[in-house]
Amino acid sequence: MALLVGAGLMALFDAVPALNLVLKVISAGYLLWLAVKIATAAPLAERDADSRPMTFLQAATFQWVNPEAWAMCLSAVTLYAPDRSLLSVAIVAAAFTLVCFPAISVWAWLGTVVRQWLSNATRLRAFNITMAALLVASLYPVLGLGA
Repeated sequence: MALLVGAGLMALFDAVPALNLVLKVISAGYLLWLAVKIATAAPLAERDADSRPMTFLQAATFQWVNPEAWAMCLSAVTLYAPDRSLLSVAIVAAAFTLVCFPAISVWAWLGTVVRQWLSNATRLRAFNITMAALLVASLYPVLGLGA
């Protein structure tokens, strides 16, 4: 995705600056929706027994329609590859690969470790509300409110 952004998709955002605002609004809306879902999530015992996590391929495919991933790629290319040369875009894409896979693996591992602690409904509720509030707070700099 970072390669696609660097290979020319940024030209579209340069030609139509309003698209940046549209992407920010869509991304913020998605994150607000996600925060509500997190804050109101049912305890593990009450969830649908048929539900299962996404497979690796499903998760990878989802990134192509994930507005948060697009916003992250556009920001990374804008900040770290402003000349959009093949080398600088390749470095950004390599950095994504080198950082994301280990980070996601650690995140998944920590999820299995914390799951037992969160089996208590009160702790889970407090955790979910805290995470939702932090997610909403993360929108402050993204929307340019901190500048």
